[in-house]
Amino acid sequence: MGVVIPLEEGKNKLASIKPLVDLTKADMERVNQLILSKAGSDVQMIPEVANHLISSGGKRLRPMLTLAAAAMFGYEGDNHIKLATSVEFMHTATLLHDDVVDESDLRRGKSTARIIWGNQASVLVGDFLLGQAFRMMVDAGSLDALDVLSAAACVIAEGEVLQLSVAKNMETTEDDYLSVIRAKTAALFAAAAEVGPIIASGGKAGRNALKSYGMNLGLAFQLVDDALDYGGKAAELGKNVGDDFREGKITLPVILAYRRGTGEERAFWRDAIEGGSNSDANLEKALRLITKYGTLNDTMARAVHYGTIARDALAPLPDSTWKSSLLDVIDFCIERLN
Repeated sequence: MGVVIPLEEGKNKLASIKPLVDLTKADMERVNQLILSKAGSDVQMIPEVANHLISSGGKRLRPMLTLAAAAMFGYEGDNHIKLATSVEFMHTATLLHDDVVDESDLRRGKSTARIIWGNQASVLVGDFLLGQAFRMMVDAGSLDALDVLSAAACVIAEGEVLQLSVAKNMETTEDDYLSVIRAKTAALFAAAAEVGPIIASGGKAGRNALKSYGMNLGLAFQLVDDALDYGGKAAELGKNVGDDFREGKITLPVILAYRRGTGEERAFWRDAIEGGSNSDANLEKALRLITKYGTLNDTMARAVHYGTIARDALAPLPDSTWKSSLLDVIDFCIERLN
């Protein structure tokens, strides 16, 4: 199976997170050291499982958002390192848990932890990382930051349960889908960005701006991810093209194709997603229907919409290299498919 649906060519191929990476490089080295330290345990399997995913090549965008958001408001202490590490541990824990729930075999091009060590180890090591994350939040000494990140942890868990409730249900609406990704993905982006101005005493306006930026960036990010599953390449995805289809996941490209389809086409989607008829031949047909109704480009149009809101959220803040790097992240996230 090698079908790839090309989207319309992007106008700008130069979007990059390199400015953010360069600006946060010194602090991210400290974050990485703290990650290795806090992932350690006398129980040998814990660092083995944790380091398998931690070292697998993720961009660590979320902790970089925390570092940049704090720097935007002139923060000069050390607590942003602890909070950024907490954010990364929360993200890693959710990935470990997600792979168990979704029965995923690949993550970032490598076998998932559950394939190597089993479901129980993956869940329990995820719980360990969450515990370490909360310890570092407490060490950072900000009740407001602790409140924001702990609330995000609850929302993420709610999103996981909500996703289960709509799983393999072709009557899922676009609003239902947005509720899931707002909780599962965007909530952590929002919290990662908001805790920066919190510890930097950036005031309510600063908090609100970065929270809105993070939330809408997260929505755009997930929309593009869902489009990538049908329009990307396995080597770039770190998973197989069509994995969402094989797992019966309800994502926006599928929701739109189902809504726009004929009675016969809707019956196909119900059989494929709800009935589990996810053969390569059916994936080929799903890709043809997605092309027929232009649902990848419409999914991307939604991503651009949320990216614009994220950009507008930062508009009132003073111009700086930090602000510019966060704006670049929006374009980078949206243009990953092109």
